[in-house]
Amino acid sequence: MLASPPPLLLLHLVSSLYHTKDPFKKAMDREQEDMQFLGFFGIYKEAYKVVISWRKIFSQITLALILPLSFIFLAHKEISDLLFWRILETQWELYQTQAGSKRFHYLSDHIRSEWITYYLFKAAYFTFLLILSLLCTSAVVYTIASIYTRRDVTFKKVMSVVPKVWKRLMVTFLCAFLAFFAYNLLAFLVIAIWSITLTETPAQTPTLVIILILYAAGFVYMTIIWQLASVVSVLEDSYGFKAVLKSKKLIKGNLMVASAIFLKLNFLLVVIQVVFNMHVVHTRWHRGASFGSRIGFGILCLLLLFKLILFGLVIQTIIYFVCKSYHHENIDKSNLSEHLEGYLGDYEPLTTKDVQLEQYQV
Repeated sequence: MLASPPPLLLLHLVSSLYHTKDPFKKAMDREQEDMQFLGFFGIYKEAYKVVISWRKIFSQITLALILPLSFIFLAHKEISDLLFWRILETQWELYQTQAGSKRFHYLSDHIRSEWITYYLFKAAYFTFLLILSLLCTSAVVYTIASIYTRRDVTFKKVMSVVPKVWKRLMVTFLCAFLAFFAYNLLAFLVIAIWSITLTETPAQTPTLVIILILYAAGFVYMTIIWQLASVVSVLEDSYGFKAVLKSKKLIKGNLMVASAIFLKLNFLLVVIQVVFNMHVVHTRWHRGASFGSRIGFGILCLLLLFKLILFGLVIQTIIYFVCKSYHHENIDKSNLSEHLEGYLGDYEPLTTKDVQLEQYQV
């Protein structure tokens, strides 16, 4: 999940040499029973307090993981667009070349190699995007959990834990991927049935609109479940399909708030993408567009994007604590601390004793 902080946050992120005198006093100092009462704006406020109070560690995580992720995300569009336009130019030249000529065979081989390069680039991009996304999630969730349990957390310790937590997140991601694949396959079958049975009938358009709305709602719901399952995979002994089922239970009662936050953050992501495409990617061919203007908008979009990703991951973790509080599942801080400590040693399968859940009365 992504987020967008107040504009002054950038100044706090880069000024990582300064600490608050008592960071615990300003971050995660809320009683767990009270977390359930955090609404839409309360979650944003809590996320802001966490990042500001621990700006040094979050600045280091940003520079090491989130900034490269943001750069790859934006650079992909620029490079992908450039490669695709070269393919179109070669394709156009091929159409204008006499078939069977030496030039025709050369262009045919050349366009084949260009398509291979394009798809290899896409594969490399999605691979690095997935790895960095899971690493960022591991680092941020572990850091916030350490803050919550008042453990001593350093950047070196976080980076030593991240590879071990990443393994659990990968299993959860693969399970979520299978669920999304099945969901999209089902949607494809529904659209196919619609096209066969309702084409050229009065119910054609209304039915398609209903199908698309239901598909979008289901997609948002499944994405929220997956994001919450990622946090569960780090903080509890469940991962994979167990984490997905656990997050499905946790989100009950807070689905509307989580959905509103999800839609708002992804809307901001789309805005950043549109601005980047308009002022950086598509202006490459405009004579009036200056190189300095493209660089300026590129840097601006990069800064906004890494802030969005950072706060999205923080909010994603805070929503987990809100859901736990809403369902009156008290997290024993000592056991959670031992659970986090287990990541620092040799990786072993976790047991249910690592994170003890207790029911408390409101």
